[in-house]
Amino acid sequence: MSDRSYPHLLPQIRSLADEPAELRIRRIRMDRWIGYARAEAALSAMEDLLTFPKRTRMPNLLLVGPSNNGKTMIVEKFRREHMRGAEADVREGAIAVPVLKVQTPPAPDERRFFSAVLEALGAPDRSNDLLAAKQDMAMRMLRATDVRLLAIDEVHNILSGSRDQQRRFLNLLRWLGNELQIPLVAVGTSEALRAIQSDDQIQSDDQLANRFTPFRLPPWSFDAEYRRMLNTLEAMLPLREPSGLEEPAVAQKILATAEGILGEVVNLVTMAAVAAIIAGEERIRIERIENMGFIPPTERRHAAG
Repeated sequence: MSDRSYPHLLPQIRSLADEPAELRIRRIRMDRWIGYARAEAALSAMEDLLTFPKRTRMPNLLLVGPSNNGKTMIVEKFRREHMRGAEADVREGAIAVPVLKVQTPPAPDERRFFSAVLEALGAPDRSNDLLAAKQDMAMRMLRATDVRLLAIDEVHNILSGSRDQQRRFLNLLRWLGNELQIPLVAVGTSEALRAIQSDDQIQSDDQLANRFTPFRLPPWSFDAEYRRMLNTLEAMLPLREPSGLEEPAVAQKILATAEGILGEVVNLVTMAAVAAIIAGEERIRIERIENMGFIPPTERRHAAG
């Protein structure tokens, strides 16, 4: 074992730098939470919703941004933090679930939505049950587990349905908020805002869009916050030499290649860090970022189309 202290790494990561390559590569490839100002603001906004007293018309949040830009990870961190403090609930022998996260079905289908709720709560779900039975079971479980905030991911999927399906699903969201008197956090791409705003069948004073406050997670720009994020990311990677990812030339190269999308930045840096270990270099070099075959998201979408 080396006696080097690796000051460029976080204290909890330093001991990993002397581990074998295979273990370090595995660690580099794991999901990790990267704190930054906009993410912390989103967590604070959800915390504020969670403490809101019950009332007839609860406030809601629409977390919106490009695909793979950290929205789901923010909601998942919020959910996990509140699960740690959840205690057994004596009502019906259920466990308290303060924050529940479900995913919008690929098409806006109420039966599949309530199936997702039941699955997330660990409740039995009979696939052939009628909608009314699924809805009744899901609502009873939501109350029994004392769900206080419901996060609905991939809400832009609403737009994949017909106008009638969209209208019914939006009515369902409105009804859920009214019936449970809990805040909803809708999560999705910019299309999610259009999905919520498509609620033009209802009188304007009760449109669902009026109930959701948009919280945007835009693509990253080359600024001090972006460079701080890169510095934090580098400190989490058990490489034995500093890479200087925040240096302007390297930071700009990463930003341009990843098109400003957080998940793409992390994927690109992860690939480069693994390549650095395999090559015995122990640091990420700009030449490796340029030459390792990373395909930017726009090119991938064009190839898929």
